[in-house]
Amino acid sequence: MTTFHRSGHVDEWPRRQLPPVAEWPVLTSAPPYDYPPQLNVVARLLDDAIAEGFGNRVALLTPRGAGGWDEMTYADLAHQVDALAHVLVQELGLVPGNRVLLRGFNGRWMTVAWLATLKAGLVAVTTMPLLRSKELRVVLERAQCVAALCDQRLIAELESAVEAPVTPLRAIRTWGSGGPDSLEALTAAHQTPFLPCPTASDDVCLIAFTSGTTGVPKGCMHFHRDVMAMCDGFSTRVLGLRASDRCLGTPPIAFTFGLGGLVCFPLAARGSAVLVEKATPESMLEIIRETAATVTFTAPTFYRQMALAIQREPSRFDTRSLRACVSAGEALPDATRTLWRERTGIEMLDGIGATELIHIFIAAAGEDVRPGAIGRAVPGYEIAVLDEQLRPVTPGTVGRLAVRGPTGCRYLADPRQRSYVQDGWNLTGDACSLDEDGYVFFKARTDDLILSSGYNIGAPEVESAVLEHPAVAECAVVGMPDVDRGQIVKAFVVLRPGVTADDALAKGIQDHVKATIAPYKYPRLVAFVDSLPKTDTGKLQRFRLKETS
Repeated sequence: MTTFHRSGHVDEWPRRQLPPVAEWPVLTSAPPYDYPPQLNVVARLLDDAIAEGFGNRVALLTPRGAGGWDEMTYADLAHQVDALAHVLVQELGLVPGNRVLLRGFNGRWMTVAWLATLKAGLVAVTTMPLLRSKELRVVLERAQCVAALCDQRLIAELESAVEAPVTPLRAIRTWGSGGPDSLEALTAAHQTPFLPCPTASDDVCLIAFTSGTTGVPKGCMHFHRDVMAMCDGFSTRVLGLRASDRCLGTPPIAFTFGLGGLVCFPLAARGSAVLVEKATPESMLEIIRETAATVTFTAPTFYRQMALAIQREPSRFDTRSLRACVSAGEALPDATRTLWRERTGIEMLDGIGATELIHIFIAAAGEDVRPGAIGRAVPGYEIAVLDEQLRPVTPGTVGRLAVRGPTGCRYLADPRQRSYVQDGWNLTGDACSLDEDGYVFFKARTDDLILSSGYNIGAPEVESAVLEHPAVAECAVVGMPDVDRGQIVKAFVVLRPGVTADDALAKGIQDHVKATIAPYKYPRLVAFVDSLPKTDTGKLQRFRLKETS
């Protein structure tokens, strides 16, 4: 790795926490991923945009309290980012490599905080707004955060977290508090530009904690070059984001799906981001109309709920501004893809990504979409489906998805590095098959494959069949222990409004699945529930359903 001379002290802790290089996956650096040894990603995303003449272009749109939308230009955004970078360095005394915990809702301040942290050569540790003190304490201790920037409305859990004596945090500053120590007041005192820290392209700039779908989050360490790679890869070469685009979505900026789609991708393309703290399916549809959003990012369940809202009130919503809709975070059922296309005319762009690889690495758009397939490798990535001995399986055979390319897994001091990375491959935990043309067909997470009477059953395939029943709004499928079959399929079903749950409906759903896919895959148990457990990012937590059954 390369180190550039920086005046003053440099905190080398992040480099020391990286796994041994021998445990890294194979990383490629062919164009457009051939970054120079010195790279500060914020200089690319923001400073270069202004140098190119985009200073007066709208960068961010955020809701105005009394209604309407506030617009922030690239020049205004850069000014505030520079002011906050000065605060971090001059007021808080932080040095390159220090970790800064960021805690807030999607919005202007959260974006400014993330950009300023990286511009100053610091490491961003962005957290979900819903995390509680116990969870925050784990993040603070694992990442050894020395400072925190927080929305005043979320300060209570953070203050509770830092009461533990082992927490290294020494400074907290908030926005929205209005006092003399608020970030609004502190940044107002700084009016001069901030020169970006001369970071190396392989300096750690981000520790992203996984969203906890398995209950045990892991810290993923990413470099400045990794952030640029997700922009130059999926955003540019598959999604085709451009300066005229306005990006809107639900994933938190703390989730790399949201960080890419709502901050880095639009800035890299010189486009705009529409940032909202919270959204319902109905309010999201209203925002699309109000802001003329062109690209959306959210989970399959949220798209399904939006499509059902349009179905209920077709004259209320106008989605004609949209040109692309990105789905990730969970398997996209064909029923949801079809319903969205019928209601909006847009073929959804599905993708597989991972916090470990920072963003989407398999996708297809437009004419490249193939029924039943997620897509192909994003240009620059290599995909394989392997058996337990890491040997390629024949086309059409289900195996372990493996990927390598310009980004890859580097866990923060975690022995699970040796499980995720083997023989140079990132093993994502997905069970998939691959056809002769390189299209990937997702079956399940490897820990969500249900083995029943000798048959492998993928939970997402059963969920997709259940969702086609007209009474069903949402569905989750898990395997439950069974003496005779080893496991049986159990479906947790959320019904559409006005539908009554009873035994006859349960049997009707079972019969529907038998008629839709191979009968042995049908759910032998159907449980009607009011809601499904999800992470703050909208991803289904199947392990919680297994725990409560």
